[in-house]
Amino acid sequence: MDRIPILRMGEYLLVTIQVDMHDQLAMTLQDDLTAAVQRTGAKGVLIDISALEIVDSFIGRMLAGISGIARVLDATTVVVGMQPAVAITLVELGLSLEGVRTALNVERGMQMLRDAAVEDSRDATG
Repeated sequence: MDRIPILRMGEYLLVTIQVDMHDQLAMTLQDDLTAAVQRTGAKGVLIDISALEIVDSFIGRMLAGISGIARVLDATTVVVGMQPAVAITLVELGLSLEGVRTALNVERGMQMLRDAAVEDSRDATG
């Protein structure tokens, strides 16, 4: 069975989707990411979708689902590298990806994760 690699970078997990996503692969990724966040205690997940040219409603809901699950597990999710055609398709499908943070590239996405970690530590210390 195909799997998308999940790399650990300090307190963050990095996923780069380099293949066309099909429903089973998307569900496997969601399960694998959930387990990895729980196992590692990661504070953030960065998902690079720059290689995806097509995202259907199922994949869009999967991205929102991953973000929601990560949030429950105390991790922030940032999706980076969205192609303009993908953004247009998601809007046309009526998917707002509520709760999903987005950035143009990996560098900006990592900065968003670091900023979120600083905010969380401020909130924890009062």
